Amino acid sequence: MHVLLTAALVLSLAPGAPAAPAAQEWTVAQDAMTARLTLDGGRLSFGVGPLSPAPIGIRTTAADLSGGLTFTGRTSRTVREQYTMTTGKQLERNTALRESTFDFTGAGGARLQVVVRVSAEGAAYRYVLPDGATVTAEASSWAIPPEAAAWLLPYSPNYEETRIQTTAGAAPAGDYGFPSLFRIGGTYAMLSESDVDGRYDGARLTHASSSAFSPALGGGGAAEGGAYTIRLADPAITATGPLSTPWRVAVVGDLATVTASTLTDDLAPKSKIDDTSWVRPGVVAWSWLSEHSSPADPVRQKQYIDFAARNRWPYVLIDEGWNASWVPEVVRYARARGVDVLLWFHWSAFDTEQERDTMLPLVKSWGVAGVKIDFMDSDSQARFQWYDQILPATAAQKLMVNFHGATIPRGIQRTWPHVMTLEAVRGAEQFRTRAATNTIFPFTRNVTGGMDYTPVTWAVTDRDTTDAHEVALAVVYESGWQHLADKPETYEAHPEALRTLSQIPTVWDETRLLAGAPGTEAVVARRDGKRWWIGGITATPAHTWTTGLDFLGTGRWLAETLRDGGHGLVRESRIVRRTDTLAVPVATNGGFVTALCPYTGAATCDRAVEPVPATVLTVDPPSAEVQPGDTVHVKATFTLPAGGPITDVRLAPIDHAPVTQARLRGGESVEGEWDLTAPTGVTGDVDLPIVATYTWHGETVHVEQAVRLFIPPPAPTGDTWVSDLAFLNESNGWGPIERDRANGESAPGDGGPISLRGTTYPKGLGTHAPAEVAVWLGGACTSFAATVGVDDEVTSPGSVSFEVLGDGRPLASTGVLRGSDPGFPVTADVTGVRQLTLRVTDGGDNKNYDHADWAAARLACR
Repeated sequence: MHVLLTAALVLSLAPGAPAAPAAQEWTVAQDAMTARLTLDGGRLSFGVGPLSPAPIGIRTTAADLSGGLTFTGRTSRTVREQYTMTTGKQLERNTALRESTFDFTGAGGARLQVVVRVSAEGAAYRYVLPDGATVTAEASSWAIPPEAAAWLLPYSPNYEETRIQTTAGAAPAGDYGFPSLFRIGGTYAMLSESDVDGRYDGARLTHASSSAFSPALGGGGAAEGGAYTIRLADPAITATGPLSTPWRVAVVGDLATVTASTLTDDLAPKSKIDDTSWVRPGVVAWSWLSEHSSPADPVRQKQYIDFAARNRWPYVLIDEGWNASWVPEVVRYARARGVDVLLWFHWSAFDTEQERDTMLPLVKSWGVAGVKIDFMDSDSQARFQWYDQILPATAAQKLMVNFHGATIPRGIQRTWPHVMTLEAVRGAEQFRTRAATNTIFPFTRNVTGGMDYTPVTWAVTDRDTTDAHEVALAVVYESGWQHLADKPETYEAHPEALRTLSQIPTVWDETRLLAGAPGTEAVVARRDGKRWWIGGITATPAHTWTTGLDFLGTGRWLAETLRDGGHGLVRESRIVRRTDTLAVPVATNGGFVTALCPYTGAATCDRAVEPVPATVLTVDPPSAEVQPGDTVHVKATFTLPAGGPITDVRLAPIDHAPVTQARLRGGESVEGEWDLTAPTGVTGDVDLPIVATYTWHGETVHVEQAVRLFIPPPAPTGDTWVSDLAFLNESNGWGPIERDRANGESAPGDGGPISLRGTTYPKGLGTHAPAEVAVWLGGACTSFAATVGVDDEVTSPGSVSFEVLGDGRPLASTGVLRGSDPGFPVTADVTGVRQLTLRVTDGGDNKNYDHADWAAARLACR
């Protein structure tokens, strides 16, 4: 290396050798933050604060714009924006960024712009390719001193790996997910990206071993072992027109600056939704973690709803396992109690335009308030293009969203304010909680946006955290929807915890870090209106934590603290002023929550928790069998048996003139009558909703009952295959029921031919236990026959039972059949039967591999 450098020096000094162009350096500054862009030997580098300039650039199929560049011009401006969030650590945002756009040309006249923005919190840059291109790679990098402490996330597309604490140089070679945190001396740098959508893909950091550093970085120093380069998810990214890449972001400052930073959102596009009045953050009761099978049980979900109503938690999430046959009724039950329902979906339920156009309006018609969409598990351009499709589709239906199995937030909650939270974290559902890991998240993942950790769980027994630590997570972790993940009975067995959880907001006017260090401790103060909440979690031995209270206003304040005591949680109160010191005993791996409110003589900061009053809505008739276009005369009565008063009462069917009453007192009713018309062009069960709405403590409560109309389809004639008939209703344990194919996986039409022990059948139904399908016979058929069993497509033995029902009466059954059993003949006399139901149950040993066929299912009809 010494010989090569000497030779290069001799050549550069030889007579007649062309002089190398002098290096050019530009700065962009805002407040005390300065970013540096350098062009040296045709190559660009970028640095900010303690991050030394590191190579940047981009490569396309048409040009290598990581070198050979010539500077052609610069323009600058100040970007000032005020915007309001629906979620987050600070609802009202006011940002000022200094922006400079640098123009360069490369080989063949290819044009490149580098846009730099700097705020008081850090800096970011992006590339603009005015002529469009197919991007093959970025040369973007960050130079970190190898001795810098590092908190890194080994990359996976769902961001659920365990974070590691190491140094920049000692980190194992490999890929690391954003955001990544480094401590350089006394300054922190958090690296991430912003404004990613389907025009590009999601990136990550790649770290090479110290022995494999890139010569392009110049060797030595931060480059040797401390170089982190950008790696894209796709081998190529195609843009048909001018391309602006995502921002490469560095938040720089002390830990308080990093924790409170809004730079990721500040760089994102403004909201695409003008009216956000329907977007409502809040606490969610969630049953899946503590009771995996409970989402399939409507009775148990109603118990969660009753618990949420008692404590004024606004939401219940019904996770994987729900059934469309009972969801609308459960939603009505919930809304009458002031609780809204959220529903889980696999992302593939919305991966086509037809599915989005069909399912989302249906879900909205049930009264569902939002959806949890799961298992995207990709940072590819194709998946971000899917996000581009599902986000406006859900917004159009006024459905809020929680993304699970998802990428990290990169400003998405500013651009699409109906996104309440995202997972992208190793949360409580991993069933192993460690205090030290918990104290890293506030300084990394949660900085960039809402984090659905699903906290406060005694159901997770493999944990080293205390009860107060668990409760404090609801303050320390920010999430527009805070999914509290234990059973109602468990929370009620911890009444002091439940009392606090029913008071804590999920969005904040202001956030301040009071103390902490990743892996050790995190104490955060958050303001909601005139109330402050301090949440603290530690991974340290027992000690007394203290803080000044100079962030409070003048006058006296009531401080209520929930902490670990000798025999469970204890609550303590004292009067304080902003000049006082708050001291809280904290247990080993413990935590605490302190509420502070202006002192008015009250003994508590708690606000009254008043459940929605019980009401009764009756409809007459509750059901009717009609022909298309028939008229049904309906009477409805809405009653407040006791309590109240309630105001602004309206009673009406959808799209009909309402009966109104300004105030309703206990014991009073409102009545109405209407003529309703049965729809045409549909058959089967049709619900005509009758809705009562009223105002209770400033909130609108929705009470609904439905007149269920049955519109019979034409009865079958002659010999008929069941798979050729319209389904009156259907449910399936995995994916849709398939016609003339085996069940396959979750997508429609993805199964193979129906096959039982090597015999294939061209006609039949492919189902997955538990499953049920009903068809209309109208009394026109005499016999049913099929061959049933577990389909050959499964690789492990399943076990199922088949049942045939006529108008709800058992007609035939098989007992348990297994994958090794031959096809079993089933016959039933269906004379006089109006509705035929074919049901499959799981054989009593869970539904795994229970692909159940109704092969050659046929009817003999008149």
